[in-house]
Amino acid sequence: MKKFLTAVFAACLLLTACGSSDSGSTADVSSAATAAPAPAGSVTASDPAGETPAPAVSADTAFGKHGKLSVKGADLVDASGEKIQLRGMSTHGIAWYPDYVCEETFTAMRDEWNTNCIRLAMYTHENLGYCSNGDKNYIKGLVDKGVELASKLGMYVIIDWHVLNEGSPLTYKDEALKFFEEMSKKYAGYGNVLYEICNEPNKGADWSKVSEYANEVIPVIRANAPDSVVIVGTPTWSQDVDKASAKPLSFDNIMYTLHFYAATHKDFLRDRMEKCIKNGFPIFISEFGICDASGNGKVDITQADKWKDLIEEYNVSYMCWNLSNKDEASAVIAPGCTKLSSWSDDELSEEGRWIKAWFTSETD
Repeated sequence: MKKFLTAVFAACLLLTACGSSDSGSTADVSSAATAAPAPAGSVTASDPAGETPAPAVSADTAFGKHGKLSVKGADLVDASGEKIQLRGMSTHGIAWYPDYVCEETFTAMRDEWNTNCIRLAMYTHENLGYCSNGDKNYIKGLVDKGVELASKLGMYVIIDWHVLNEGSPLTYKDEALKFFEEMSKKYAGYGNVLYEICNEPNKGADWSKVSEYANEVIPVIRANAPDSVVIVGTPTWSQDVDKASAKPLSFDNIMYTLHFYAATHKDFLRDRMEKCIKNGFPIFISEFGICDASGNGKVDITQADKWKDLIEEYNVSYMCWNLSNKDEASAVIAPGCTKLSSWSDDELSEEGRWIKAWFTSETD
């Protein structure tokens, strides 16, 4: 969820930005595994219309087995119309922790952790964010690299426009329109790409404002990728799925985000999610942690297990926050560990050990 300039990485400055939470917590840029790489992953081949050819994938990968996804009622379904559950890790801000956007880490997520999806969190507002003072070309290069690596590995991938401290997605609507027009054109032929258009609307950004934004951004995506799944954030840091359920958007293949942090969000939010799903409303948990809503603090395994049981009962897709070695409870890699794969249990946080155990218990 955050970004930097290459020069800042080289200087190893400390930055502050917001963790993903309803409390608007701050998070420092700490001990990324190694120095930031040069911008990479840009597309090298495209047709005259700007579309990038999708890579061939093995038939035994998630995308090879299930193909392009769509939404049917409350469910995410595969190309055969069968229910599918995406599971995986969200990166931290890709420009803050770019080292984890690499083939070694993504392969570990697929083969060692048994995940089938990667979420690329691209902060928009925070210091050195895409829409503030970040290097747009560098940041887009990281998105491209992430999409290409996930696609090569046969994984699904979410391009996340990570609204947080700006509150309303309307703040940078014009930038969002340009970004999603470019991304959806470039990856129109990639059936594994999902678009998350506003991470966590908050600070008075009610459903009417989110709907206004979505009703402009979604048609831009649909013009290039008419059938791709689009994930839409909901008010109050993506907790008010009930508000969205009362007045859903009038597009096909839309899902709505619910985010939770287990030590903070308990029965009230689980009850809200369950009611919406029973009413046929499609929910995607594109971010969660098992600590408190600041992204830090003590983990709550009891509440986390309750969320796990509910998610499995309703086959809800889920993405854990976050893939980094930041010194906070929600980072799955222990601070100080610079490895990019093959982590021992001692090299994982408590959340990291818990979520890996869940991932590896899953079967497709």
